[in-house]
Amino acid sequence: METRETSKSHALWQRARAVLPGGVNSPVRAFRAVGGEPLFYARARGSRIWDADGNEYLDYVASWGPCILGHAPDGLAEVLHDAATRGTTFGAPTEGEVRFAEALQKAVPSLEKLRCVSSGTEATMSALRLARGATARDKIIKIDGGYHGHADCLLVAAGSGAATLGIPGSAGVPAAVARDTLTVPWNDLAAARAVFAEHPRDIAAFIVEPVPGNMGVVVPAPGYLEGLRALCDEFGALLIFDEVITGFRVAYGGAQARYRVRPDLTCLGKIIGGGLPAAVYGGRADLMDRVAPDGPVYQAGTLSGNPLAMAAGAWMLATLAQPGVYERLEALGARLEAGLRALGGGVTINRVGSMMTTFFTPEPVTDYTSAKRADSGRYARFFRAMLARGIALAPSQFEAAFVSLAHTDEDIDRTVAAAREALISG
Repeated sequence: METRETSKSHALWQRARAVLPGGVNSPVRAFRAVGGEPLFYARARGSRIWDADGNEYLDYVASWGPCILGHAPDGLAEVLHDAATRGTTFGAPTEGEVRFAEALQKAVPSLEKLRCVSSGTEATMSALRLARGATARDKIIKIDGGYHGHADCLLVAAGSGAATLGIPGSAGVPAAVARDTLTVPWNDLAAARAVFAEHPRDIAAFIVEPVPGNMGVVVPAPGYLEGLRALCDEFGALLIFDEVITGFRVAYGGAQARYRVRPDLTCLGKIIGGGLPAAVYGGRADLMDRVAPDGPVYQAGTLSGNPLAMAAGAWMLATLAQPGVYERLEALGARLEAGLRALGGGVTINRVGSMMTTFFTPEPVTDYTSAKRADSGRYARFFRAMLARGIALAPSQFEAAFVSLAHTDEDIDRTVAAAREALISG
């Protein structure tokens, strides 16, 4: 472990607090859940990231998932430069967005038609508006601890940043909006059936991360996703998969390809933008034909289908389609999991593909209730000890660590060695 100079990050933190709420542009970045001051980053390449003071870290945050190839991968800068020289935004249709949509449709067959937007929150709130418009129903079901962005109706019993900040929902959300959001525990089909039975003609959609990543990674029990599909069919509701995190992270076609469950609507983001702001919602053609201008469900956005994001996204999809990509990601994830498991230390490790969470509890983590039993104080100490050893993890117990193709076996082994020291020290 080494002492690291952080005076430049500290100075930037003081400046940021004067002009940004909490000094950040997204709450979990503020390090409230782990203590101390956030680092300000200056550059990144491959599996490494450097802070404003020049300190180097092995990065497992990966910008919260998008950097599946690592930071600044070879070829991306050239793609972006070429797109930028032709114009950064038009507010009009382009060939690039058509190519991107065709590539995405080929990779995710459930996307019979899709609409490009700019963020995961935009995608989920638009998908829910469409579900309500298509079914003429108002209520939705979400998972306790599931986070789907900061739209009003989705901040009920949300995980992620809301959990680590101790905010049960959010001020400013009307009670009338919250009343139409029903919550059930993850991995509990009986609870889901009970809610459907209580509101048999009122539920427009069940929205779910097929692998939750915002209460930490929690694996779906065998048959659970299939059971949700059957319940939605039985009660005439739509099944929405929020694959903003899992899309192209756990398999090339997302979790729906890995688990072979086809949703009615899918929300994608993060990876599909190649590191730029881009997201998508889409699904059955008969549903998407209800979106304006073809139908009565309105949604619009000036920067939707941005030329730079479309170029980066199309390049990313083509790169990930190459042979051996997901086999290598699986091997790297398995190597990290095995190394950490061998350390013991009273932790539970949940992994799907290249996303993983180390929960500081010896008990299995199967839902949000069991995730909240994890010792967040111990995680905070572990986080700081790892950072001091040059390993950057998510500043929250309720988040995932992401492995990228830029990580090497040596990187993984170094991380495990650092974790051994950190567990001993904390």
